[in-house]
Amino acid sequence: MHKHDHPHGEGGHHVHAAVPDGNGKLAVALLLTLSFAAIEAVAGWWSGSLALLSDAAHMLTDSSALGLAAGAAWLARRPPSARHSYGLVRAEVLAALLNSLVMLVLIGYIVHEAIDRLGAAPREIAGNAVIGVAAIGLAINLVVAWVLSRGEHTLNSRAALLHVLGDALGSVAAITAGIVIVATGWTPIDPLLSLLVAALILVSALRLLREVVHVLMEGVPLHVRLDAVGHDLAALEGVLRVHDLHVWTLSSGTIALSAHLEIRTLADWPAILAAARQTMDTQHGIRHVTLQPEVPAAAPLVRAPYHPPHP
Repeated sequence: MHKHDHPHGEGGHHVHAAVPDGNGKLAVALLLTLSFAAIEAVAGWWSGSLALLSDAAHMLTDSSALGLAAGAAWLARRPPSARHSYGLVRAEVLAALLNSLVMLVLIGYIVHEAIDRLGAAPREIAGNAVIGVAAIGLAINLVVAWVLSRGEHTLNSRAALLHVLGDALGSVAAITAGIVIVATGWTPIDPLLSLLVAALILVSALRLLREVVHVLMEGVPLHVRLDAVGHDLAALEGVLRVHDLHVWTLSSGTIALSAHLEIRTLADWPAILAAARQTMDTQHGIRHVTLQPEVPAAAPLVRAPYHPPHP
């Protein structure tokens, strides 16, 4: 973590937080996933298993998702410039958005194929081949998930991890389908399990998409209460009133805040600024803080509580 102080108006202040580096783990995950995607696709086509083909499709989209995530992680580390004063930290949010949308398209494809197979004549499926290939795929998915889980938990890495966990569920479904087909010969289990996996992934994909859109809409972070932030600023010694308070997410792990503080005299500003910085950091985890002091032109005001804006 490193910090820079810059003037913002009269006595203004803000702090920048460094962007986490998870690019190496994403690259390792990409190599492992891509190396198995082609093998599983060929095996799924040869065996006639939709569950295995779905898992191969998952792994193929994972490869592009992980590549996109790795590229976004690299862009997010680029320093601020004259054109992008915050740098390119939002690249990881955009990558998470695109990966979420790709996952929804993939779920739609799996559901469509499964419904078609349930309405068609049963197909012959090589159950033993499905079990063997899917087991190898599951092992690779678990290794990739372990690698990603040990990195930074950004929106970007979470989107990539969602793809990999979707793969793991697909592999489990393919193994289960293979066992049932070998034991009983009942082939409808293959598309039925594909539908179940699609439903499970859909819940996580929609939850992630909601969070990404919330960030892009400059919403208050879901774990931050705007009224609590305002009340803590208004309670600082020397602060009369807080207004124009805004809290938003720059990127995962980097929350920004800007506000106007009315104070009695500018002589109190250094102490108020230091107290505000410490309070926002310790109480709310906000380190990118921009505060504007204001001295009322009229007689000194009495302290006023903070009132958040109404919807």
